[in-house]
Amino acid sequence: MIKAILKTSRQWISIFAALFFLTACNSLPVLDSLSWETVALPTDSTVLDVSFASPDHGWLVGTNSALLETFDGGKSWEQRPLALGDLDYRFSSISFSGDEGWIVGEPSILLHTTDGGKSWSRVSLSTQLPGTPYQVTALGPKSVEMITDLGAIYRTQDEAQHWTALVEEATGATRNINRSEDGKYVAISSRGSFYTTFDPSETSWQSHDRNGARRIQTMGFDPNGNPWILNKGGQVQFSTGFLENGDYAWDEAFTPGTNKIGLLDLAYRTPDEVWISGGSGTLLCSLDGGQTWQKDSTVEDVPSNLYKIIFVSSDQGFIIGQSGTLLRFIAPPKASA
Repeated sequence: MIKAILKTSRQWISIFAALFFLTACNSLPVLDSLSWETVALPTDSTVLDVSFASPDHGWLVGTNSALLETFDGGKSWEQRPLALGDLDYRFSSISFSGDEGWIVGEPSILLHTTDGGKSWSRVSLSTQLPGTPYQVTALGPKSVEMITDLGAIYRTQDEAQHWTALVEEATGATRNINRSEDGKYVAISSRGSFYTTFDPSETSWQSHDRNGARRIQTMGFDPNGNPWILNKGGQVQFSTGFLENGDYAWDEAFTPGTNKIGLLDLAYRTPDEVWISGGSGTLLCSLDGGQTWQKDSTVEDVPSNLYKIIFVSSDQGFIIGQSGTLLRFIAPPKASA
């Protein structure tokens, strides 16, 4: 009799725990609008980056040497395979300034176009390059900045004929790196236990301990150039600027709602409108600069983790998921009534 009572009690405890979890995951209010739509891509490759030469003409890159082009602002895409031999490349970054564009990836590769992508040429890279090209930023005619996965930063102003190193030493193995509009970088260590920052007025990386017990998932910069953090376990933290000792001042870390699903990226559409993407189709939005959060439930049925949010402009944005998943921004969000 006692065993039966204990067995029944454990069953009810499991049921109550599951109900509590589901309630917690749905504790945030839901946006009263449709801001994103799924875009069908002619590939199962995972998209890693997107850039536009003009509001209608853009390119995206990804795994398996994926290169796709759009002429309607990202509503539809067509594959543009390149003849690169038998190697299968992971194109990690693409950047355009007008019709001049650059692509980097792994194994080590740098591609360049000056005619909007009608033709691409391969740029030779030194075999002594520390790490693999990770991210590229087009700066203007014949000018581009490239950072490797070890944090070595180089810039050219003569169409890659000559390169200038911006840092004296690389920062080491990283899990991800992000760049601000004004050229600052933040790199997360491979295990997420600390982060390093680079300011273009300096020639070396600065190392920082993480702010709490949780490991860092990713970091980036707000429109004012202050960093934000997504920690493991769905925790968010914003910086308000610098302390007198030169380190960053941080607000208290928080978890939007009680949702424990991992958060993967954060991006600003406007100074007040902030989006966070995460695992299992999680998409959150704040309309007051991160003080309160709402859930976009219209993408809950997208069977993908949402890895990266990219706003090309305040009117044009994309969310990148796994295995050919791409969402396109279609309208500003409306808060729930």
